[in-house]
Amino acid sequence: MVSCCCKIPIFVFIFLLPLLLISSSICAAHSSETGNSQANNQTFRPEEELKKLKLVRERLNKINKPALKTIQSPDGDIIDCVLLRHQPAFDHPKLKGKKPLDPPERPNGHNRKGMAAEDFQMWMMSGESCPEGTIPIRRTTEEDMLRASSVASFGKKPTRLVRRDSTSDGHEHAVGYVSGDEYYGAKANINVWAPRVSNQYEFSLSQLWVISGSFGDDLNTIEAGWQVSPELYGDYYPRFFTYWTSDAYQATGCYNLLCSGFVQTNNRIAIGAAISPTSSYGGGQFDISLLVWKDPKHGNWWLEFGSGILVGYWPSILFTHLRDRASMVQFGGEIVNSSPGGSHTSTEMGSGHFAGEGFGKASYFRNLQVVDWDNNLIPLPNLKVLADHPNCYDIQGGINTVWGNYFYYGGPGRNVNCP
Repeated sequence: MVSCCCKIPIFVFIFLLPLLLISSSICAAHSSETGNSQANNQTFRPEEELKKLKLVRERLNKINKPALKTIQSPDGDIIDCVLLRHQPAFDHPKLKGKKPLDPPERPNGHNRKGMAAEDFQMWMMSGESCPEGTIPIRRTTEEDMLRASSVASFGKKPTRLVRRDSTSDGHEHAVGYVSGDEYYGAKANINVWAPRVSNQYEFSLSQLWVISGSFGDDLNTIEAGWQVSPELYGDYYPRFFTYWTSDAYQATGCYNLLCSGFVQTNNRIAIGAAISPTSSYGGGQFDISLLVWKDPKHGNWWLEFGSGILVGYWPSILFTHLRDRASMVQFGGEIVNSSPGGSHTSTEMGSGHFAGEGFGKASYFRNLQVVDWDNNLIPLPNLKVLADHPNCYDIQGGINTVWGNYFYYGGPGRNVNCP
């Protein structure tokens, strides 16, 4: 755990350093005399704390860009309106000096009627908005970074096995997927809930994955959806997120705009900001529509929210395999099970209820589609479903004329059948 002394201003910290060193020496000497080694092991190390604080502030200076305007969100977030050309994406060596691209051609068969409202995020409730020519970026705080296991790992998914049928790393899934063909995008309506997450070191998310490469060191993914992640955000709100990696979550990629990569073009949507409203059990249901597709002209992967609201794009130069196409598309839920107390976690997936409870009670994905080689949105050719811990979280697929390909999924985690 990080000492509270991290919040002491640097000049005060330096002034106190000799006193802290003396205090540490006295504690060590006392420990030696009494034979109690525990106190010695817990000796405060101000040099290490000062070094970490310096790294945190250096990283914050890279992530948080100068703002033309600042907006205070009702949920406590601070939203900075940053000039398009100053966003983190253009710190990337291959993107320096470039400008955001113009909107691409949409996939054929995409219905843009009934434009979705853009005020689906809490920060918009303030009545403020970012000016044209800027983008809204959730400000990262020192507290956000100190919750991470290290400064280097902040904003990244842990390096892990990513096969959906392997849970040795504590990640559990209930997903629908297609594979065995060439894919150039994916689209889905994702039901939004606020699942309970048991502790800071776990998360619950619902998303789509666009995947290429092997499930080894060369895995490429593009991801978007909503997540509850107290470690990343410091609260339990469901938040709109993006992610990418070109090396199986090792050195490349990050959530949202926490590194250079994703180029945002929209001044009304803040990636990483809280979603409102959410669905309620037996009550109103709320879902978000997400479309990811590869621009046939320039090869970049674009993200659209709702019916026609472009969020931005992942430049093709970020990837190896995804420069060409995807070989798999997945939709569904994922949680982290840290096995607290030796039992399965009670972190919920989706609504926290099993698929069999159906509409209004179980969470769903609907209108699942993929984009083919000719930029056409088409129904899923052969949707398969998989739940790797079906007694904890399950999934049931179906198809009809209104929802097309769909599935219900989720669960409560620990229960009598999932001890």
